[in-house]
Amino acid sequence: MNVWQAVSHALSVGKSCALVTISQVRGSAPREVGARMVVHADGHFSGTIGGGQLEYDVIHQAQTLMAKEAIGLHATSFSLGPDLGQCCGGWVEVYIEIVPRVFIGLANKLEALEQRGPFSTQAQIREGEPVLREVTQWAPPRVLNLEKGVLKEQFGQAFSQLFLFGAGHVGRSMMLALAPLPFKVQWVDNRRDLFPAHVPSNVSCIHLNDPVNAIASVPADGYVVVMTHDHALDQRLADAALRRNDLAYVGMIGSKTKRARALSRLRSAGLTDEQLERLVCPIGIPGISSKQPAQIAASVVAQLLQVADQKQSKERSNFALAKSGTPDQ
Repeated sequence: MNVWQAVSHALSVGKSCALVTISQVRGSAPREVGARMVVHADGHFSGTIGGGQLEYDVIHQAQTLMAKEAIGLHATSFSLGPDLGQCCGGWVEVYIEIVPRVFIGLANKLEALEQRGPFSTQAQIREGEPVLREVTQWAPPRVLNLEKGVLKEQFGQAFSQLFLFGAGHVGRSMMLALAPLPFKVQWVDNRRDLFPAHVPSNVSCIHLNDPVNAIASVPADGYVVVMTHDHALDQRLADAALRRNDLAYVGMIGSKTKRARALSRLRSAGLTDEQLERLVCPIGIPGISSKQPAQIAASVVAQLLQVADQKQSKERSNFALAKSGTPDQ
């Protein structure tokens, strides 16, 4: 969910809304710190803090606070087992912030920033007063922190850069499957007429007579997915991508037989065993054998999310290690 887009919309149709945020978690819980939802006065909402009785009760509390015009930030907590009968069994603290309509200008400003990527804010919290956020710089990856009356938050989402080669049936299914996910997609093909008239906002269509030229534009830590109509072109794309040692993922659609042939030819072209080991082919998570484009796309996107999650976990571990000052073992 784009938080401030949802807030802006809610304030355009009502006199206030509630911005709900998971602020602390202990034990097992349905969502993580920083999960947010926006609640309208009539109970309509965007986003989720995990569903179930927790979400139902929080929506009701938010509606009650809006009815009382209780502007400002309100903290409430729940023991998921004893209080709500949810099997998670953990404990969560939730901030319910009542945002008045006069803040629509600030919401619009933050919405524009959110479209560009992650940004941070801070605000002095005073009882009974609206939360007046100012854009600032502070250390991620902490999504939210309230200390000595100062609320620091991170909004927006970092997008991974993905170059998708091939605008055929599977490529189109991939493009659609990636639409709601944190990827900026450069969709490349040498057949201009295959691109649809409309694509999701996170997708850019690139026509190149020689798609291999686009490999140089893939940013470090970018993702390359190859699924063109031409096996020779697939191999050239894989060759160019594997010669770069800074990419997060290089995947090529195909069977085990295609992989064996590709590896033989790539090795003959001078690629090392270390470089060849980074080629993912066949692509997708194990256990899905369907040849249907949409199911292939779902399998590949699941694999991309696994790679992204592993990368983020490693970055968090490295950040924690750097902060602790512990030397590498």
